[in-house]
Amino acid sequence: MMMYTSATTFHVSDVNAALAYYTDVLGFYERFRYGEYAGVESGNVQIHLSGPGATNKRGVGQGGIYIFCDDCDAYYEEITAKGAKTQAPPKDYEYGMRDFVIEDPDGNLIGIGEKSQIIPHPKPGAMPKGESATE
Repeated sequence: MMMYTSATTFHVSDVNAALAYYTDVLGFYERFRYGEYAGVESGNVQIHLSGPGATNKRGVGQGGIYIFCDDCDAYYEEITAKGAKTQAPPKDYEYGMRDFVIEDPDGNLIGIGEKSQIIPHPKPGAMPKGESATE
């Protein structure tokens, strides 16, 4: 068996409002809608949105995902101009990534990042035990 992609499920308080935010503000497109369950997609990234009437329940706003991209600064400028709430602008971090975090209207967190051009990305085996870094 070969795994090739995945979808993270975010639990939201209002599927219609979440769909509008993910499509109008974050630039995803609606892939499907089945009652209180919907999916959005951008590139190879899918996020499923589970509303109050869906069967697989968890707490609203408790989700998180990290998305690797090729230009987090341009994406930050694009989405903040449309009203996206972020925790801070993109920044280079000691773990070798340049990234920022978006908070959706329900509090789900979306990290967006790329390899830092300033801080070297750790080599495999260079991270402290129990931690890892993507090549």
